Amino acid sequence: MSNKIIEVQNLKINVTNINEKDYICISDFGKFKEGNSKSDDVIRNWLRNRITLEFLGTWESIYNPNFNSVEFDGFRKSAGLHT
Repeated sequence: MSNKIIEVQNLKINVTNINEKDYICISDFGKFKEGNSKSDDVIRNWLRNRITLEFLGTWESIYNPNFNSVEFDGFRKSAGLHT
């Protein structure tokens, strides 16, 4: 496992390489939001978004052989619609 930092629009983003695949730190992206918002608030709101959950569910169903789609449906149905 190796780590590096990239810069995106003057924001430092941590990148971790595991088994030759790069993973970015989404909490670093949350810091991009200006104002009184904290990165955890930005991420929390992003994860409540129905479109985000649909994407994550699709991703998990493709790449995670242990994905519990029945349990996930409860999360998906309670998420708000993007407006």
